[in-house]
Amino acid sequence: MARHRSPGGATSPALEEALRRAGRTTAPKRVRRPSGTTKPAPAGKAAVAAVAAGALIVIGYQGVAAGSGSDPSAAEANLFKARFAAPPKAVEMLPNLAQNDPSVELAKLSLGVRVQDERTAAENQARAAAEEAAKKAVKAAEDAKKAAEEKKNSVRGAFAKPAEGRLTSGFGARWGTTHRGIDIANAIGTPIRAAAAGVVIDAGPASGFGLWVRVQHEDGTITTYGHMNTITTRLGAKVSAGEQIATIGNRGQSTGPHLHFEVKLPGGRDVDPIGWLAQRGIRV
Repeated sequence: MARHRSPGGATSPALEEALRRAGRTTAPKRVRRPSGTTKPAPAGKAAVAAVAAGALIVIGYQGVAAGSGSDPSAAEANLFKARFAAPPKAVEMLPNLAQNDPSVELAKLSLGVRVQDERTAAENQARAAAEEAAKKAVKAAEDAKKAAEEKKNSVRGAFAKPAEGRLTSGFGARWGTTHRGIDIANAIGTPIRAAAAGVVIDAGPASGFGLWVRVQHEDGTITTYGHMNTITTRLGAKVSAGEQIATIGNRGQSTGPHLHFEVKLPGGRDVDPIGWLAQRGIRV
């Protein structure tokens, strides 16, 4: 095979580059053999040919793309020959432009950012929903507590502690008799108040109590207040819960200034005033 030359007589740059990469500086001389006989090329030469063919493909593409000053027809012929003469392995060595395309990488990056944004938005939405549910639960608990407190206060407003002081004696058996009420000790003159709204049915002297006041309530229950020092209400008066009706004294059968307080249910049964008051939110 004669050396390929350009129309000007110079060696083709493409061929020179291919031969240089193959490790040769000049084209190999063709050896004539008797007709009908062939000699297989050595393995090394086949590899050199494959490399040279791959180089021609790359150089041919570059020459056409760059629009060099060499003869266009010669460049296209070289490219055609290299393309169809190159073995498959040489073609596979060509760069994969699609994998290195910046637009592809940018699309992948954009997709990743969008997925992350959607995930973040979903997490933020779930967090906001949880916070809103927690706020509603807290508010519901506060409303329930407030309602219970208001109910308790309303019940407490309907009833009152008969006197402030120290509990000195409870309801039940005492000294061989039945003590039908409780004793609350305090200084003489301490206010005594109606335990609930009602009408005063007794107000004055009473055997054993010195002075007493009795109030009948709407349900028929009667509360009794004894041993008082003074009476500040009158018979037939309508009193409200917590209204002062007398003061603590030491009159009658008493061992010291205190209030004797009794609770008699409709029908005449005496009950422990501590439990009766506790059911109405009043602690003694």
